[in-house]
Amino acid sequence: MVAFGDGNHGFQVGQSYGPINAEIHLAPERPETPPNPSANIPFPRDLDFVNRGTLLDQIYEKLSVPASRAALVGLGGVGKSQLAIEHSYQVRDKSQDTWVFWVHGSNATRFEHSFREVADLVKIPDRRNPKANIFKLVHDWLRDEKKGKWVLILDNVDDADFLLKPPVMTQEAQEGGLSSGFAQSLLRYLPLSRNGSILITTRSRNMALKLVEESNIIAVEPMDKAHALALFERKLGKQSDKTDIAELVTALEFMPLAIVQAAAYIKERAPRCSVRQYIEKFQKGDKAKTSLLDHDAGHLRRDWEAKNSILITWQISFDYIFQIRQSAADLLSLMSFFDRQGIPEALVRYRSGTGNRHRDSGANNRNSEESDGEDSASEASIEDGFEDDILTLRNYSFISLTTDATIFEMHGLVQLATRKWLEGQGQLEGWKQQYIKNLCIEFPAGYYENWPKCQVYFPHAKSVLLQQPKGEESLREWALLLYNAAWYAWARGSSIDAEKMSMKSMKVRKKLLGEEHEDTLSSMAMVALACNLKGQWKEAEELNVQVMETCKRVLGEEHPSTLTSMANLASTFRNQGRWKEAEELQAKELEICSRVLGEEHPDTLTSMANLASTYRNQGRWKEAEELEVQVMETRKRVLGEEHPDTLTSMANLASTYWNQGRWKEAEELEVQVMETSKRVLGEEHPSTLTSMANLASTYWNQGRWKEAEELQAKELEICSRVLGEEHPDTLTSMANLASTYRNQGRWKEAEELEVQVMETSKRVLGEEHPYTLTSMANLAFMFKSQGCNREAILLLEKCFKLQEKVLGPQHPYTTSSLEALNEWQLENGGGRPALAIPLRGSPVVAFSPDGKQIASGSCDRTIKLWDVAKSLKVSRLLGSTIGSSFKFRAWKEIKTSGTVYSLKFSEDGLRLITNLGPIKIESVLTDSHSPDYELLDLWVGNQWIYYGAMPVFPLMSDFELRWEAIKWLSGSETVMS
Repeated sequence: MVAFGDGNHGFQVGQSYGPINAEIHLAPERPETPPNPSANIPFPRDLDFVNRGTLLDQIYEKLSVPASRAALVGLGGVGKSQLAIEHSYQVRDKSQDTWVFWVHGSNATRFEHSFREVADLVKIPDRRNPKANIFKLVHDWLRDEKKGKWVLILDNVDDADFLLKPPVMTQEAQEGGLSSGFAQSLLRYLPLSRNGSILITTRSRNMALKLVEESNIIAVEPMDKAHALALFERKLGKQSDKTDIAELVTALEFMPLAIVQAAAYIKERAPRCSVRQYIEKFQKGDKAKTSLLDHDAGHLRRDWEAKNSILITWQISFDYIFQIRQSAADLLSLMSFFDRQGIPEALVRYRSGTGNRHRDSGANNRNSEESDGEDSASEASIEDGFEDDILTLRNYSFISLTTDATIFEMHGLVQLATRKWLEGQGQLEGWKQQYIKNLCIEFPAGYYENWPKCQVYFPHAKSVLLQQPKGEESLREWALLLYNAAWYAWARGSSIDAEKMSMKSMKVRKKLLGEEHEDTLSSMAMVALACNLKGQWKEAEELNVQVMETCKRVLGEEHPSTLTSMANLASTFRNQGRWKEAEELQAKELEICSRVLGEEHPDTLTSMANLASTYRNQGRWKEAEELEVQVMETRKRVLGEEHPDTLTSMANLASTYWNQGRWKEAEELEVQVMETSKRVLGEEHPSTLTSMANLASTYWNQGRWKEAEELQAKELEICSRVLGEEHPDTLTSMANLASTYRNQGRWKEAEELEVQVMETSKRVLGEEHPYTLTSMANLAFMFKSQGCNREAILLLEKCFKLQEKVLGPQHPYTTSSLEALNEWQLENGGGRPALAIPLRGSPVVAFSPDGKQIASGSCDRTIKLWDVAKSLKVSRLLGSTIGSSFKFRAWKEIKTSGTVYSLKFSEDGLRLITNLGPIKIESVLTDSHSPDYELLDLWVGNQWIYYGAMPVFPLMSDFELRWEAIKWLSGSETVMS
């Protein structure tokens, strides 16, 4: 079977700076009673709403068509969302059988959170899993016409790119903050359903055109004078001086948000503030206030005539809140730095320690002897003060509550205006640092048990990337925050976020702490993990080498961090197929762990398991098995038979059995591991899913297709739901199921899955990612199985060239592809392939300078010398019929101290130069006559090295041929792997 992804069944990852996740799953929920149609509109109805001409009628008209979409387009603060809110309530008024769903469209993360709210509202099963593909769940529900009619409001889609592109690996999706693992663009999860309609609000006409037809765009302009006057009087009450009101709404450019805020400002101060006084204050210092709101950064600049009038209105309100309730101004200042939607209360309650925070001086000057008796009253006072601050900001519409009363929202322009106001007062940096401090305190490490909390805070951590502070203490907090956020992103498979965040953290820590500080080394290791996740093994290797050497020098070779760095580097070597280098490092690590920590320490057992895995990758089954049995028995005794580490060691041993074709023994262990994992860890735990895949593979190798298919289909369903359809593990499951289809002759089903795997891998991971290359090879084998030889050869040729470029010519995946390619070209009559050599049985072959001998290294710690001249003479006598009956080969075996990976003859032909050192040899030729041929036409096929069409060198019967290109130096000189 050509497996997708890592072929190490139950492989145990070594020590790592990254997280080691322990997942706990609750028992399945009992079925819920389907709810009656309702709405999740996150805002109360505005009783002062002014019906602005035909806008509501246009909305109803365009959405009355089945499967319709319409977009409200206009400036921020023009009232688009208010129109959508009123339309939603009117829909519910007219039909209680119609669902109304509100979805935030500002970025991918808020979009995802809203889908989760919809799933909760309609009670979709399996919605509570933090890694479930919530988009597909909601999409399927919306498509089901049996669920009834619905209207969906997609609010604040000011940048539609995240809806139109894959949500994991693209720049736009990563900036939106979406977690990994989904198979198609987010827009496709908003179905065109006959029983539903979608209303979009956006500031950008260009973005609207990406989502709806031009004929379905409804332009929302500022109010006309009559409607603006009506709105103002509804908010403020009837006024006698109509002239002043008209002047004020004109000065505010008839913008609804500006009008509502102005009315609130005046009403709060009445009778000491009138409409006329507001106008006079508004007109005083316009240019000065505008200059405060200007910003050097292009993306913050606003058109003076079109937009600054709203910002000036907000400036007036900020000043007033500052005067009447300074703590509310503090809260607004802090909230202006967070992602504008979904601001948790826990992140904004703490506001002390940021310099001048407008607190009452007496609050910090109490005698400590008095404080003990006042704790309770103080806590109550703080709570009341916070609620009053929230109420103040809500009264001015600067913040709003979601359906969750502990989550706040702000408009982006309000945040911008607030930050510019802070800049004018010289407080921007102080509040930025407080924002970083609060988020750093609350954002936990990326362990699995912390994922729910990380998921809520992650959009705000992404925002902090562009908010680098100036102070040293704050920079340290910023670097720690980014490190933890990178950890979470790495654990969820978001390689781009993980790389960007860890790189920022590393650079700051290098500057502040130096390259040899432990925190700096941790950030470097996290960057290496992100590189590994992206398949950038060379970059990962360079970082891991640097970390390891620094740890050795600074901390000592026996320090835990040094041992972890050794394990990480060995893992990178393993990913590159560099087994010997991985083995040497793992053996060294194991020796130190055993001596320093003891042979039964968990880290020692992990090192032992990793070394066993490297042995297994080299086909050294006996050595691998001995270590794995030792690890398993020790863990059973020390940790217990149901401990996750014990189950991993059992899976590793089963993998060794599997690789030797000991199917029954492998199956017995794998069934035990799977059943125990289900009971102890839960069916959706990654380790349980791995055990299912391993057992299915064992069924597959025994030709038990039906059993393999049932298990693979179950695993794929869980992976798709829990991890998402674009997660690498899901794609691996899909590829394995396709392989089972292929072996049953179900070509169409197999091809559909394999094409999906390859295209998704290209889009999400990139064309040169190792997973993508494996999927290309799998699809090529599919074409070959169907007799599409030309398509198979072309695709595998492309795959091989990319593997040679990305993985290197010596990597097992590369050599395996070349082996198949050579065979296919021969079968297809395309001429002889390039000379190739076996890898597993004989890692290297060399020819003597005189062309009379061939030396082959072997994994069984021997070198075999072959008499080419004598073999050729016998071949000529027997002609082309020799085949497997060829009995007259002359050879000699030399025992070695280890596996020979590098081999060549000395110039005089009397010694072999190997990775184990020089070895003196004696000629095994019985005839000193030089052959009258040239070794320029040698190639491999059917377990033989051929000269032209004549077999001259039989390969060992137990060799598993893998292939790599050979470089001829000149004539018949030495060939090296």
